[in-house]
Amino acid sequence: MFIDNLSILARLESGHKLTLDIPIMQTRLATKQDIDTLATLERQHLNDELISGGFHLEGQAFTRTELTQLVEKHWIVVAEVNGRIIGYVIAGRWSFFETWPIYRNMLQRLNRMNGDGPQLTTQNSCQYGPIWIDNAHRGQGVFEALIAGIYREVAPSFDYMVTFIADENERSLAAHTRKANMHVADFFTFSDRDYYLLRVEIRS
Repeated sequence: MFIDNLSILARLESGHKLTLDIPIMQTRLATKQDIDTLATLERQHLNDELISGGFHLEGQAFTRTELTQLVEKHWIVVAEVNGRIIGYVIAGRWSFFETWPIYRNMLQRLNRMNGDGPQLTTQNSCQYGPIWIDNAHRGQGVFEALIAGIYREVAPSFDYMVTFIADENERSLAAHTRKANMHVADFFTFSDRDYYLLRVEIRS
């Protein structure tokens, strides 16, 4: 259970106050001081069932150098409790991701993803993911807080975010469509695996 205040003051019938200390969950942009922790978490949770994003789905993790680039030039939002990171979410410009084949495949599909809205381009959209949350803190609003945080940080720069989720990762697909307001825009196969391609408008 988390709250955004330091404590709850409960007034008893006798007039005394009972202070209940409850952990505070906060979200913020990652800094250079978080990189070592994030690199460790990246290695530890490659096969997490909640993640979206090609690195983890391909059994890879971001290096310290790549995480440094993301912190300095892109976005990583972390959730922490008592100073310990319990979750994080990444978003980046296409210029960062386009060196990897699966993201180049996604870029080729942007013009198929307009649906009822404007055409997606590298100028009005960026890549979302991965996202990770510690098992012990799931179902407590951390996912929603991270999503709100990354949308808020990216919205001044882009109108849309795009991501992909493996066909077999039903939990992640459900979380992102139900709680992150993402919509399936395409379906594709890459290296003998099937993926959903999702989009979301973040600038209202």
